[in-house]
Amino acid sequence: TRSRKRRPARARTHPPHSFLPPLGTLLHAVNNKRKRPSPGTMRGSCRPRNTQNRAVCMTNCPTLIVTVGLPARGKTYISKKLTRYLNWIGVPTKEFNVGDYRRECLKIYKSFEFFRPDNEEGVKIRWQCAMSALNDVRQYLSVEGGQVAVFDATNTTRERRGTIMKFAEQNGFKVFFVESVCEDPEVIAQNIVQVKLGNPDYIHCSSEEAVEDFMERIKCYESSYQPLDEDLDSDVSYIKIMDVGRRYLVNRVVDHIQSRIVYYLMNIHITPRSIYLCRHGESDLNIKGRIGGDSGLSDRGKEYAKRLRHFIEEQKINDLKVWTSQMKRTIQTAECLGVPYEQWKSLNEIDAGVCEEMMYEEIQKHFPLEFALRDQDKYRYRYPKGESYEDLVQRLEPVIMELERQENVLVICHQAVMRCLLAYFLDKTSSELPYLKCPLHTVLKLTPVAYGCKVESVYLGVDSVNTHRDRPENVNVQRSTEDALQTVPAHL
Repeated sequence: TRSRKRRPARARTHPPHSFLPPLGTLLHAVNNKRKRPSPGTMRGSCRPRNTQNRAVCMTNCPTLIVTVGLPARGKTYISKKLTRYLNWIGVPTKEFNVGDYRRECLKIYKSFEFFRPDNEEGVKIRWQCAMSALNDVRQYLSVEGGQVAVFDATNTTRERRGTIMKFAEQNGFKVFFVESVCEDPEVIAQNIVQVKLGNPDYIHCSSEEAVEDFMERIKCYESSYQPLDEDLDSDVSYIKIMDVGRRYLVNRVVDHIQSRIVYYLMNIHITPRSIYLCRHGESDLNIKGRIGGDSGLSDRGKEYAKRLRHFIEEQKINDLKVWTSQMKRTIQTAECLGVPYEQWKSLNEIDAGVCEEMMYEEIQKHFPLEFALRDQDKYRYRYPKGESYEDLVQRLEPVIMELERQENVLVICHQAVMRCLLAYFLDKTSSELPYLKCPLHTVLKLTPVAYGCKVESVYLGVDSVNTHRDRPENVNVQRSTEDALQTVPAHL
């Protein structure tokens, strides 16, 4: 036999079978006084305890979005939409409007003179308000668990932006600037009339006085305005939106959140339009009190589809697009309209998994634990082999993006889907979303306005079953069947 030579044993830096790291690593950790982060600092982001003079080097740091631009350029509109979108997709976000801090500090607004760059008292007060807002930003991102803060102010000078950058670096936050540049006088005038005339600063002024004063306020900022510069700010992360979305300039997008912000901002527009949301007509399974499934319309559901056609014709909507899911009941509803329609798989009803086509009474009988768990947290609860509302929101994000790009659209969908879409437009929380009322045979007309959405509910006069189930008082897993079925709507 051929003998094999043994290799000399390698020197070990620590005993065999030891789970301790090498001594050098331990000494390095001791010398640097590294502390194990608490669960609060680990959850969802990096929030180091000692952040003084600390450069941003982590991947998942909180993000500070900073608006830049002259007054009446849509900064607050952008801030509110971004905040609403990020919260809807599950990123805890809060807006900090420096104008609100100024109004809280200065109860009575006199005139544009307050904003003159040579008004020392005005400059001091505005600086204090900005610092107060930044302190609240620090509290929200470092202590309260926020992931994104939107700092809504003009931030028109390089000095002010430098102060914000230094603040973010000291606290371990990433910064992303959103600059809105607009030279179109019609757009500026429209913004002043639609938004600024309702501003608390002008509640005691006539419209003419308010417009004149606000135009002078803009001039106060124009003299010191320093836009983001491709060369001077080449190492800064930002998006520059020109003339309400006609052109964009994007620089140094460094992470997933920033890329989603850019994608979203490149899809929104301010063209007047209406979005019509409704459910399919009543289905055969609706009548029987069974959830999910893919049944056709009942006789009353077919009558509703005819009424829906008359309603749409009376609205005289220009270039209306009609979207449905890929399920029978929405397709049959759209067929009666006599117009082209698109089918979206993303608009299909929430997947109830093993509970598909079951009555609530049957779910309680066969899966009482699951029934109770869903009542405890309806938004995050996932049906066995099915979906949760949280899953549904992720599925519907492409639909929201396309809705933001479009003008007039009619979406014929399902109860859970309609709740998710409605929660986005109405800025509802995840706890409110699963209990929004979306009755059958009713159309909701959504008209985006300056800082929100106007809602009109139109009932088309066809009776239907009620499919809405409120959260019962008792959600304990040991509850009685009677308590569990307390809020189940009546059915055959």
